[in-house]
Amino acid sequence: MSFKLGLIVNPVAGLGGSVALKGSDGADTAQKALALGAEPKSNNRTKLALEQLIPFKDSIAIFTVSGEMGERIAGELGFETHVVYHVADETTPQDTEVAAQKLIEQGVDLILFAGGDGTARNICAVVEDKAPVLGVPAGCKIHSGVYAITPKAAGRVVEMLIKGELVTLAEADVMDIDETAFRQGTVKAKRYGEMQVPSEVRFVQSVKNGGKESDELVLADIAAYVISEMDEDQRYIMGSGSTVEAVMEELGLENTLLGVDLVQDHDLLGQDLTAAQLLELTQGHQTKLVITLIGGQGHIFGRGNQQLSPELIRQIGKENIIVVATKRKLQALNGRPLIADTGDQALDDELSGYIKVVTGYNDHVMYAVGHQE
Repeated sequence: MSFKLGLIVNPVAGLGGSVALKGSDGADTAQKALALGAEPKSNNRTKLALEQLIPFKDSIAIFTVSGEMGERIAGELGFETHVVYHVADETTPQDTEVAAQKLIEQGVDLILFAGGDGTARNICAVVEDKAPVLGVPAGCKIHSGVYAITPKAAGRVVEMLIKGELVTLAEADVMDIDETAFRQGTVKAKRYGEMQVPSEVRFVQSVKNGGKESDELVLADIAAYVISEMDEDQRYIMGSGSTVEAVMEELGLENTLLGVDLVQDHDLLGQDLTAAQLLELTQGHQTKLVITLIGGQGHIFGRGNQQLSPELIRQIGKENIIVVATKRKLQALNGRPLIADTGDQALDDELSGYIKVVTGYNDHVMYAVGHQE
């Protein structure tokens, strides 16, 4: 199972810094910077990040942009590289936005990008919460919270993901300042949105007991968050297991611990449903699936929930699967991936990769999904 890493390099990021232009935004700024003797450095910064991943390159597939926007540096370091978008020699902010959209369409596990706040703005305009991102600091202005402290630190966080370590997803602000005003001595910062960023995992949660997770309180947090995100016009298939049971208890609904139920608008539409019934009751309705894993084994499909047929899972779509679990339960897997064993090899392949797991109230981690060979 390869980690699908999206890569975007803004080749002109930071050009204006060394020649006192205080940024690289604007159609002519990069050319002015080059004329003044500035040297592009963003690919060198990207190299520092990617070098941390060389020991794992057999487990990584990089999806990127042609030439200086990622293809060259990834290829030189020997990574398996797939170009999803071709650009001209002179790149534009629009190229960054189109590239980000192409990477989302490829279903990458993470978008790693090198640039500054302007690049982060371009990425945010397209990505929002569609995929986790992480910035390699390469620009003049780094006010956004989506960047790693250093390029090497960015590589280290990606390494943690590849090794199966628990990595928390956090919402981080995308900020930028008005360069024209900045050049005149005025700082005007503005928030342009937020994106999901992987950070080193913090095992001490807001609900704790003796410095460790209190499962009862964590389950209550998970349940409250899932319910807060429920939409009135959607149906929710509630899978088996005690973590999902906590959500049903919070809803005040009778739960089938070893079966599958269907909920809409906080009401029970059906209990202990069969595969055929689930297909019938969700056909033509927007539907999400709430599931957990079997403790110690890691199965999310294929053990105790065969009612969730391959036809149903495809009908729902991977993007509408909500996995819930405590961090303690994930830690007990000792780095082993979650298992998708649906009985459909092609579907198991489609489900493989990295998925967001709800581990608390607005608290998530990235975790690998694999399948039995």
